[in-house]
Amino acid sequence: MANIRIEPQLAVLLDNRPGVLARTCQALAKAKINLRALSVIDTIDHAIVRMVVDRPADAEQVLTKLPATVHRRDVVFIDVPNEVGALATIAERLAEAGINIEYAYCTVSPSQPGGALVLRTSDLEATINALS
Repeated sequence: MANIRIEPQLAVLLDNRPGVLARTCQALAKAKINLRALSVIDTIDHAIVRMVVDRPADAEQVLTKLPATVHRRDVVFIDVPNEVGALATIAERLAEAGINIEYAYCTVSPSQPGGALVLRTSDLEATINALS
């Protein structure tokens, strides 16, 4: 993998109703904090929003003032090629190393040569070693 590193991720518990995510993103934008990765998982009453941002400490302050419940955890952030089998190769290498993928989210535009993958695994340092 070309670029792989440990990054802080913020997991934010929000009410699951119209406008809440918009206000959250507007607050980050007003503070000039850029979202680099985002995942939203809904439950009946709440949404769990996982995000990687360019300034996590500042984002944490902004989000707690909304108010929102914020949890910070490290994840592995990987630049991945936009090609068939890229994720299969990553998952296979981690499986061979005995590393469990707890969750993942990624994106890539069809017009771009690469994208980004966010992984939370059972061992972040071992993940980097297995993929390096």
